[in-house]
Amino acid sequence: MHDAAALQGRPVTDSGVRVAPAGTLVDRSLRFLADQAADSLTLARDVLGISRATRAIADRVAVALLGSDPRVRRLGDGKWALAAAAGESTALGACTFAVVDVETTGSSSGRGDRVTEIGIYTLSGGKIELAFEALVNPERPIPNFVSALTRITDDMVRTQPTFAEIADDVVAALAGRVFAAHNARFDWAFVSRELRRTQDLALEGPRICTVRLTRRLVPGLRSRNLDAVATYFGVEIEHRHRAGSDALGTARVLKRLLDVAEENGARTLDDLQALGRPRRRRRRRRSALPTSVEEA
Repeated sequence: MHDAAALQGRPVTDSGVRVAPAGTLVDRSLRFLADQAADSLTLARDVLGISRATRAIADRVAVALLGSDPRVRRLGDGKWALAAAAGESTALGACTFAVVDVETTGSSSGRGDRVTEIGIYTLSGGKIELAFEALVNPERPIPNFVSALTRITDDMVRTQPTFAEIADDVVAALAGRVFAAHNARFDWAFVSRELRRTQDLALEGPRICTVRLTRRLVPGLRSRNLDAVATYFGVEIEHRHRAGSDALGTARVLKRLLDVAEENGARTLDDLQALGRPRRRRRRRRSALPTSVEEA
């Protein structure tokens, strides 16, 4: 399904992560979705005419066909639906977030570090569900200090699939959804580089960082690491520094942050992204006058 590489250079819209190009069958799918949301199997059988498609094959076809189209979004239950009208930002209640966490061999995706575990949970309409979770063979040794932190060892990943072998599942879990993570730049960089390295796919689309949202929405919190933010919101994380547990914890934190964001007037994905942007510091103008003046 990756014969046509992911679209590169397209303008980012707020509809969701894109990793594959649209095709000529899209128009038929859009007409079908105008009446009702539909899962991948229904689209494959009723729209594309693939009568004997399995659910797995149907999902891959639907992702390749619709995953890059800004007019389409993916709901929390996996169904496809039309997105907001052109020029409009998606309402927060209509967004499905793919909350991601990766464990890695190190801190730099650009210097050859690789993913050792990935966890993805969806958050839609207040409901959190597991989308994908797997240990990954990084095809290189895991440093001892990393194993001490994550409890993921070389023996644990030696017989696990490589990222190339799980790439289709990762794409299916992300396509049409809003990428979210705690320190999203880190997780996005690793997933993006792994998809480009193994499948020549470009990861594009909106992303939400719970660290940045916390900075704006809970300004009094001194630390914004996941432990501190989870404790503030009363979220328990059972196995810290494991991808599935951290992704689930982040999803629960994001759910609480969305409530706070809506209390502060956020109604659309654009509003939420605006809250996640760093504020520009105003430079104070210097004055020739003294800072204080004694009374005569």
